[in-house]
Amino acid sequence: MAPIDVVIVGGSFAGLHIAHSVLRDVPDAKVVLINPSTSFFWNIAAPRIVAKPKAFRPEQYLLPIKEAFASYRPDAFEFLPGVATAIDTTAKSVSVTPNEGEPKTLPYDYLVIASGSTTSATTGSLTGTSIPFKQSNRDDMEQLIESAQEIIAGAKEIVIGGAGPIGVELAGELADAVEQSGNTNKVSITIVSATDRVLPMLKSSASSAARKQLEHKKVKVVTSKRVIGVETPADDSSNWTVSLEGGDKLSADLYIPTTGATPNNSFIPTQFLDKDGWMKVNNEMRVQSTDGSTLPIFAAGDITNFSMRLSFKAIEQAHVAAANLKAAIVGGTAIKTFDQGDSIMMVVPIGETGGTGQIFGFVPFGFMVKMIKGKHYFIEKADSVLTGKA
Repeated sequence: MAPIDVVIVGGSFAGLHIAHSVLRDVPDAKVVLINPSTSFFWNIAAPRIVAKPKAFRPEQYLLPIKEAFASYRPDAFEFLPGVATAIDTTAKSVSVTPNEGEPKTLPYDYLVIASGSTTSATTGSLTGTSIPFKQSNRDDMEQLIESAQEIIAGAKEIVIGGAGPIGVELAGELADAVEQSGNTNKVSITIVSATDRVLPMLKSSASSAARKQLEHKKVKVVTSKRVIGVETPADDSSNWTVSLEGGDKLSADLYIPTTGATPNNSFIPTQFLDKDGWMKVNNEMRVQSTDGSTLPIFAAGDITNFSMRLSFKAIEQAHVAAANLKAAIVGGTAIKTFDQGDSIMMVVPIGETGGTGQIFGFVPFGFMVKMIKGKHYFIEKADSVLTGKA
């Protein structure tokens, strides 16, 4: 009997779980996992990783993907480092440009798209400097992180655009690093929010707590001012001018944008994307055809059009997608659905000793945030995610 070909595009939180789930439970499946990087990046800890090079060892946040699948039969799994470039739903195939070797076309019986998203900080599209909060679309994560660490360590005027969770966490980690280095009077950190408060998605009391803690760490907080331009004189790439609404300008030798996410969708047919470029799925994590027919395609994680792009939501989606994919393979019916919900569950460390957040309406105290996330950014869970046990 010929194997059932399952192609998975994306080797992060969602794609890893689905790959392991299929391999464990479907003996006839042949899984091919496509990912640009050979390593899984624990990006939850990115703010501390880039701000404090000695906080973690690289092997704690960059884990080799292929080794996590060594226990499966060699004919049941293939890891293909590379980039998906096109999908042909009629031929049921995926075109791939491997990191090494010639382009190839992979047939599939079932396809899973978990290609995730990126940010302008990660790509460096705005400033030319990559500060990786996400996996890059290349196999260069270690180099990108080392370069970002070096650039940040040498900066004296840092401006952070955006006061969401990543911006606030980064500001707190940078302030800690400056204090620990003894350069408090030599380095300035400014965080800019387009809204009237930091962490605007949380309760006002959480926002107030965050601002108080940031200012206590000597971070300058600018609110109700959107960044409308970032430019540098042609003869001095280290002298940035950050323009704000209303005409204000900030000087910086490092500008880090932390707002927005861009879908990794260049290979996905446009009929499967919503107006903003995210992949349209139903609550069974199935991709729908334009005529409403059922396709053998599932998607999960940041690439989907569910608005909460958080790692634990990606894993929740992956559980649903994996269950329904396995049911489809063995001839069953969908057995799980995903409900994003509207309750906010978020903890935001502000340095190593405090933070804030919101857990089902409750704003946790700083010491609770420290114990929940601020101590190690859940880095001890990286291996369980990599091995599909999360």
